[in-house]
Amino acid sequence: MPKFSYTVKDKTGKTIKETVESPSRDALVAKLQQQDFFIVNVEFVPQKGLGKNLRRKPKKFKYKKIKLQDLLTFSRQLATMLESGVPLIRSISVIHTQIQSEKFSEVVNDVLKNVEQGGSLSSALATHPQVFSQFWISLIEVGEASGTIPTTLDKLAFYLEQEASFKSTVISGIIYPSILFSVAVGAISFFALVVGPKFQSIFESMNADLPWITSTLLSLFAAIKKNILLIIGSIVGGVFALKQFIKTPGGRLMFEKFMFNLPTVGEVYKLIIIERFSAQMSLLVDSGVPILYALDITERLVNNITCAQIISDIKEAVKQGELLVAPMERSGFFPPMCVQMITVGEETGELSKMLRHVAKFYQEGVETFMKRFSTIIEPFMLVFMGAIIGTIVVAMFLPMFNISQLGG
Repeated sequence: MPKFSYTVKDKTGKTIKETVESPSRDALVAKLQQQDFFIVNVEFVPQKGLGKNLRRKPKKFKYKKIKLQDLLTFSRQLATMLESGVPLIRSISVIHTQIQSEKFSEVVNDVLKNVEQGGSLSSALATHPQVFSQFWISLIEVGEASGTIPTTLDKLAFYLEQEASFKSTVISGIIYPSILFSVAVGAISFFALVVGPKFQSIFESMNADLPWITSTLLSLFAAIKKNILLIIGSIVGGVFALKQFIKTPGGRLMFEKFMFNLPTVGEVYKLIIIERFSAQMSLLVDSGVPILYALDITERLVNNITCAQIISDIKEAVKQGELLVAPMERSGFFPPMCVQMITVGEETGELSKMLRHVAKFYQEGVETFMKRFSTIIEPFMLVFMGAIIGTIVVAMFLPMFNISQLGG
């Protein structure tokens, strides 16, 4: 009878490794599942090296960087395969063959090697903190301890899907106005560097008296052409200096304060931060992560110093025995609706559910605003472009029109 070596985890998270005889691999998997084991790996003993040889095959990748979609696909496929009873090592091995990112392929291959050597999935992911955040690690650790890794990964995949959709909506709302603005800048640059000088030489050869609007624009175009390198250098240098300043804690706080104080935009910016906080806390609490640990993880992941400081204050208050909602209300950062829903969640013992509702509410609010913003800003940008280009055309052709009238 064939021999198989297997690695499983029991309900307490203890790892068990044994080599047994079984009619087939599927029969052994079914037997282990009936015993409520989480299957890490099942291997046919004489063919240990087969999977490794397959993984060494050269492969062409579509891109190098790691995208959010790569993480989403990894979590969704891993959840589906584990839920179907496919062992962990085989699941990762199959997923590895389908990865399109060169860098992510290297990361997953390293994770696979660590798991093959007996390490847990959470510890293997933790060796790549640049790719898998503490958010990932904590969720997987809870899943391993409770024997619910497939369910935890499924929740994580859903969260990543929501995050990807949300980010796409925000970017879509910004990108079209940005394109229109870039076209306007490009048109001005084209007239200043190419068209303007040609018209100026024509007017000088005709010794024409130029209207003030034409002379003003020609002077502006001449200044732009003369100082084009200085202008480009100043813009690039200014953007670089601003980025470096924002990277400092003080600069980041000033930038966030500026953003929060902007009319309308500041409110939307705050709602995006609150949505991120609520969504992350909801998933962590729902997965069984203790509230203090969940706050600690969210504090590091929220990517906003102002909110991180508030979360730190909330964490200290909870340590002193207060409910989550009291320090949230004192901070003045969270809207009353958010505070009231979390109050209900704590009173009814359904905190994760209420946090999920809060995240969904603010996500829908931000998405609606971005769609309206894109719709409203479009005609304004078109009018802006038309006014600029129209002014330039009138200014360039007005002297010719006057000369033709005089000649008539």
